[in-house]
Amino acid sequence: MTLDQMLVLGLIACGLILFVWGKYRHDLVALILLLTAVGLGLVPAQEAFTGLGHPAVITVAAVLVLSRALTLTGAVDALAARTLPKRASTPLLILSSCLLAATLSAFMNNVGALALLMPVAIQAAHRNSISPSLLLMPLSFASILGGMTTLIGTPPNLIVSGFRRAASDETFGMFDFTPVGLVVALAGIAFVALVGWRLVPRSREGPREEGGLFDVGSFLSEVRLTAQAPLKEWTVGELEDQLKDKDAVILALARDKRRILVPHRTRRVEPGDVIIIEADPKSLARTAASVGLELVGREDDDETQEKRLQSEEVSLQEVVVLPDSRLLGNSARELRLRSRFGLNLLAVSRQGRSRGQRLNQLRFAPGDVLLLQGEDERVNQFISVFGCAPLSSRGLRLPDKRQALTAGALLLGGAAVAAAGIAPPAFAFVAAALLTVLLRVMPLKEVYSSIDGSVIVLLAAMIPVANAVSSTGAAELIARTLVIHVALGIPILALAIMMLVTMALTDVMNNAATAAVMCPIAIGIAGSLDASPDPFLMAVAVGSSCAFLTPIGHQNNTLILGPGGYRFSDYWRMGLPLQVLIVALGIPTILHVWPL
Repeated sequence: MTLDQMLVLGLIACGLILFVWGKYRHDLVALILLLTAVGLGLVPAQEAFTGLGHPAVITVAAVLVLSRALTLTGAVDALAARTLPKRASTPLLILSSCLLAATLSAFMNNVGALALLMPVAIQAAHRNSISPSLLLMPLSFASILGGMTTLIGTPPNLIVSGFRRAASDETFGMFDFTPVGLVVALAGIAFVALVGWRLVPRSREGPREEGGLFDVGSFLSEVRLTAQAPLKEWTVGELEDQLKDKDAVILALARDKRRILVPHRTRRVEPGDVIIIEADPKSLARTAASVGLELVGREDDDETQEKRLQSEEVSLQEVVVLPDSRLLGNSARELRLRSRFGLNLLAVSRQGRSRGQRLNQLRFAPGDVLLLQGEDERVNQFISVFGCAPLSSRGLRLPDKRQALTAGALLLGGAAVAAAGIAPPAFAFVAAALLTVLLRVMPLKEVYSSIDGSVIVLLAAMIPVANAVSSTGAAELIARTLVIHVALGIPILALAIMMLVTMALTDVMNNAATAAVMCPIAIGIAGSLDASPDPFLMAVAVGSSCAFLTPIGHQNNTLILGPGGYRFSDYWRMGLPLQVLIVALGIPTILHVWPL
């Protein structure tokens, strides 16, 4: 083993540890690996950023733009309304939802497809009196499965196609992944809809139409400002400052039969005003008198109490923090929600556990569900700015039927051009993305905001690192070791090992990073066996789209963590037998379609 091989293998091992640790985002880890590889001389400095121009990176960016166009025009909402049943048995509801999710994920961003369908799925669960947890995990898994059916369905497929070009001067076409991917996806969805959902913990039994994850009334108090208050007139901000150690937030005022919801910090509070405060009731009771507040007896039930916090303009809405949200690592105090957006943060649910107090210091994490109080327009602005997804029904966003049809036609047109070989996929989808602006389907500013920088950086950084694994001979070394000592020179066994190792890595690493690392090894194994690299690359493509055992292997699994009330250990219950099924079915299918 040469020094360069030891260095690159050590670098990959350190990267794996960082990915599993999760302290730093995947894109930051990828940049650390790239710059370290340059510093060690494994990647020439002049080639460090060539990944930004890689066709896979360009294609992913263009597909993100086209996915955003489908979202903005309301095309997905309209499709969901027409295809999902209003009332159905649990297996039929899961089957129809999963088929729709898989179909959308074949042509648009997986996370975007899931985020659009989550509110529809939760509403369907309420209508059919089932726990949303029974529907959300199957929906997430189906959207991951659907991505493996086309070239653009998931970034790993584009990476695999790029490495095939390096190995044989040919790329995989738009639908070259379909024969294997479709068989695996349909079998996986059938398993999830008929058997798998029964293995999902019912962690959100008895969901309520209003309030969702949160029992709002349990941490609300009604108080009245008395004439004995130290000051005859407080402002809302002054009163909250007096109760700062209780993390109290004033949600509403009642004065002369008039309700004032989400009052500004400068609004005056007068003696006789009834105030609804979010705080720990027991703690508030001990200090209320010191600031001239008296507790008001409350006979209303929790549902009535929640309704008093809403009006025609102001509502309570649940939103989930997306994996790439700008909220991550920030606290409510730092965001200044009321002064910036006119919103109150009432509670946060993390992994199904509601957190109603000490919200100001809580730093947001992916999958957190936030309960917000405010005007719908302001909540929508917050969602757009910080990267969240609503969990309530938004209605159909179909301002212009022509635009929705145009957005769909552009995406399908780009796919058709790429499939027919008229133009490379990167060119075809960039052209389609450009037409979304020229045809006024979406404004130019939305084009740039729709491109997920973290995904682009991750792909661009990992491609040169993966090339270093190949150029140093480390991939060939690993391949020979696996073939001789593990697979015993048996090609079919080597193919199965390749898929299993890829599955294991993608459950703890980003799927695109996994594909980038495993592709050079797959090509090396094929060379050692004097076999075609295609089946081994296809095994990597399937394996890297099988992140079903943990909530960190794929962004979709992270996204459903809070809304589904899942625990880390819940995923393997359905994910493990699903992966066994995929290996058992995927290996013979690959060998049939892509012979050794």
